[in-house]
Amino acid sequence: MSLKQRYRMRTPSTGREILLEAEPDTVYRDRETGEPLEVVGKVLPLAPTTSRLPWAVENLRFCNWCDQLAQKDLNDCSTCGRRMGPVAKSPA
Repeated sequence: MSLKQRYRMRTPSTGREILLEAEPDTVYRDRETGEPLEVVGKVLPLAPTTSRLPWAVENLRFCNWCDQLAQKDLNDCSTCGRRMGPVAKSPA
């Protein structure tokens, strides 16, 4: 289970973005420019969570019990707590 919150951070001059598990009151710097990174937003799901996948269409599936969205890497639904069915394979 991840206890740290993940953030989307951006280098102001280049616009390059990274996802980072960040600590409060810590300044993170870009490796190439040395500029301080600015926080753009929190990545869902919010900490603490058992999933390592960000909320994006390609990482989600519907629970077969409550019909709510959950990350593909979870076995139990985060909404109803019941065991979800297997992940459907995508056509090749």
